[in-house]
Order: sequence, then C-alpha cells, then structure tokens
Amino acid sequence: MSLKRQLVEAAHELDRRGLNRGSSGNCSVRISADRFLVTPSAVPSLEVTQESIVCMNLGGDVIEDSPNLQQAEPSSEWRFHRDIYRKHSGVGAIVHIHSTFATSLSCLRRDIPAFHYMVAVGGGTDIRCAPYATFGTDELSNLVLQALDGRRACLLANHGMIATGVNLSDAVRLSIEVEALAQQFLVCLSVGQPSILTSEEIRQVLAKFSNYQNPRQK
Repeated sequence: MSLKRQLVEAAHELDRRGLNRGSSGNCSVRISADRFLVTPSAVPSLEVTQESIVCMNLGGDVIEDSPNLQQAEPSSEWRFHRDIYRKHSGVGAIVHIHSTFATSLSCLRRDIPAFHYMVAVGGGTDIRCAPYATFGTDELSNLVLQALDGRRACLLANHGMIATGVNLSDAVRLSIEVEALAQQFLVCLSVGQPSILTSEEIRQVLAKFSNYQNPRQK
C-alpha cells in the first residue's frame, strides 16, 4: 500500500474510532529525509483522498508531486509536523487529534503523571501538556518541541494531543493508548487523587519497554 493510501486509511480510521470529528486533527508521514505527506486543511477526515494529500519539504514548501494533485492547502498545523521531523530523525509519522478525553484533560492544562505504568508508552515518566498557543503558529510548534523532548506524545493545552511513531500504525496505536490513559486519569480525578508511581517504579517499566522488539524513535 502506498504511503498516500496509508495516510488516507489512518485519517479514516481515526474518524471511525471517534478520535477525530469533521475536519479537526491531522496526520502526516515521512517519505524521505527531507519530505513528508500531510493531510489537507479544512477537509473532513472521511473525505480525505490520495489526491488531496499534500507533499511538503522540511523548508515548508509545498511540492507538486502528482499530476492529479488537487489544489488543497496543507493542514494549518504543518509547522509542528515539519519541526518534529526536523528535530527527530527517527519519527516516521505524526498523528494530531482532538479526541474527547485527551482534549478535556488538555483544557485542564494537566500533564498525565505516572498514575498507571502504561504512561511509559509516551517515552518517559509522564505525558506533558504543552502550554497554550494559537493553532498553526511557530509559537505552538516551539512549545510542542519542548513538550516532546524525550517523549513520543504530548497534550496541547486547550487543543488536543500529538502522538508520534516510527510509522503510521505505530503513531495511530499510540494515540489510542494515550486517549485511553487520559480517560482513565480523568475518571481517577473525578473520585480523588490517584496514587502516583515513584520515579524508580516507572523507570523500571521504561527499562522493560526498551527491550520490546518494535523500534522507538530517537
């Protein structure tokens, strides 16, 4: 399956799972060291087609890579996609969603602490929430890079979530896991303050995760 087709399928799957609705959110996949494909702006997820996928380089330029290319604009969030690829050579795909629980938690501007050992899927001892900035701006992109330092996923204050992966399947899977963690953490907060694993306890989990076969990006 071509990377464009994989990107279309990822966008459709996220919509079918209810993780995105309408034209919210976006996805991208790296196609070479200096180019990536990204979903179009203002197009509902289920209406994304291979012809509407936009190819860009890491300079931020749109590349005319197909004679059938529709004149679609890249996602308004292309900057943080580009900047994540620039900084993290091992990232092969990025999923940005406005899923219900992750977005709700982001509106509280809360990190997800190590209340459950699976928080380690985010690559560290917590999943950070980046401070708020207007969507599509360099300011937001810079805040995202800080929140993703040493991490595979983060929340965006009053906005949503980003999950990265070595490929689209990996990124989609991580977005689903982070959404589940956000839901569980919100349930805990509705009752009281959950017990948080110690640094040593979560680091033991991270060490065990590092022995898994599927690769993780740098």
